[in-house]
Amino acid sequence: MNRKWLAYPYIIWMIVFILIPLIMVIYYGFTIDDNGSVVFTLGYIRKAFEPIYFKAMMKSFLYAGIATVICFLLAYPLALIIAKKDTKGSSMLFVFILPMWMNFLLRTYAWLTLLETNNGVINTLLKALNLPTLNIIGTPNAVILGMVYNFLPFMVLPIYNALAKIDPYVLEAANDLGANAIQRLIKVVFPLSIPGVMSGVTMVFMPAVTSFVIPNLLGSGKVNLIGNLIEQQFLMTYNWGFGSAMSLILMVIILMSMGFMQKIDNNLEGGVGIW
Repeated sequence: MNRKWLAYPYIIWMIVFILIPLIMVIYYGFTIDDNGSVVFTLGYIRKAFEPIYFKAMMKSFLYAGIATVICFLLAYPLALIIAKKDTKGSSMLFVFILPMWMNFLLRTYAWLTLLETNNGVINTLLKALNLPTLNIIGTPNAVILGMVYNFLPFMVLPIYNALAKIDPYVLEAANDLGANAIQRLIKVVFPLSIPGVMSGVTMVFMPAVTSFVIPNLLGSGKVNLIGNLIEQQFLMTYNWGFGSAMSLILMVIILMSMGFMQKIDNNLEGGVGIW
């Protein structure tokens, strides 16, 4: 039965909200108004690689990379525990992702309240215990913390799905061949979970690189990442051409990163090529 027409609303949605905006970004990024006439230019692209903007781009990738590594180190053991709990694992997973039902902006504001230097909940408690207070608002540490908190579930879920699909008979076979728990984890479980790990890395790294709300709030405007600079070009300086150029550069880098990770995922799927 032919039901291709059911896809038409989605195709229209993609054209209106993805394809047309992308064409506009490309148009503004490569053109400039020269005395009433539109002229092709690479000036915006070259400007994006000036030291001040290039540094912000590198910091974006650095902080996103650190947040992704921390998310992986926290998520993998947690996913292992949840996957081993059988029916109870679903309840634990539900409790873990429950905060994600709250608005992203509200969750970030909550950390702002917790970490506030003078009247923050954490510092108030530390003062009551006569302990040194924390002063991380407006620093890269606060931005990375916000990224880890907000994007951690996106690392846990794909890894959990990959671990839950591992055939228990494979683990029994490893036991029969004399593998201990650590060997089983390193040589069997982890290689089989590589697709989930790569999906989690992609789902955390990409939004972390482009994030601008977290640096704005937890960075107090002192930590400028590429997302903040793009936002400023569109909403403050109204330089849509330069903002579009930086968006295009970031888009190309992200697509290249996704292609690279997809290639690794295909090469290592099922653990082939690791051991």
